Amino acid sequence: MQPDIQPILENKKVILYPLAERDFDDLYRAASDPAVWEQHPNPDRWRSEVFRTYFNGALESKGAFKIVNKTSGEVIGSTRYYGYNEAESSILIGYTFLAARYWGKGYNHAIKHSMLDYIFRFVSKVYFHIGAKNIRSQIAISRIGAEKCGELDVNYYGEESRLNFVYEISQGKWEKLKRH
Repeated sequence: MQPDIQPILENKKVILYPLAERDFDDLYRAASDPAVWEQHPNPDRWRSEVFRTYFNGALESKGAFKIVNKTSGEVIGSTRYYGYNEAESSILIGYTFLAARYWGKGYNHAIKHSMLDYIFRFVSKVYFHIGAKNIRSQIAISRIGAEKCGELDVNYYGEESRLNFVYEISQGKWEKLKRH
């Protein structure tokens, strides 16, 4: 059974809403800082026309979210589920970004926690594609328990292929980590 990959997810810090066309301006406000993209595979996504390509790919994925700060109501970033593989019982989480002022404050962890808790009802393994130069995200994903398992050139929607590291976490490992 294919999971619903655009539910509304909520915790103490954030609410993840299915991304819609009307969200472009609010999301671009969070994305327009060049610092957000300096380690990402496409460091020019802070530019409106480049971000529009990213945004269009997010909409077409039918698994993308806008991330909203639960306290302030501000749109602070985006993430998505994609690449569901029924035979392997796996899915990918990625394309995540947060406005710089939310870095290092537990928001990314809260987002991934909600996404993993939800999706592990349907799959047994989650993969993450992380840009080879994105040290910040590699560290963050390791902190939630994912481990590097490979390298892959990823074809981004409307952009050039980029080298990514592949990380994975199993449902069993996630459940064990949550208990400790």
